[in-house]
Amino acid sequence: YCAKGNFEFGISRVIKSLEPYEKKLGPDTWFYSKRCFLALAEHLAKHMLILKDAVFDDILAFFDAAQIYGKQISTQVNVSAESVDPKNNKTENDQPKTVAAEARLLKRIFLKLRE
Repeated sequence: YCAKGNFEFGISRVIKSLEPYEKKLGPDTWFYSKRCFLALAEHLAKHMLILKDAVFDDILAFFDAAQIYGKQISTQVNVSAESVDPKNNKTENDQPKTVAAEARLLKRIFLKLRE
């Protein structure tokens, strides 16, 4: 649905499909869901789309849940969850490497786009 431009319905499906987050949130599911959120952010930034406040609230709530349940989920290949440094959640080149860190970045983007 997101690929065809129906972001409101597509994002709601993505969020519902990952519930319960503690069981279904993983590197692969995060990768594909993140792509939908990034496409939505691009459309919002270009003023090609306007979302209802309720949808923004759902998205921000999802990112909060991803921060909680994604602390130990690595987003990089060949990086084990045990090697995640909980203090900074970053690699040597200052890139986030956990779902929680990426969710914080996405939440920041959507908060700016909401203004």
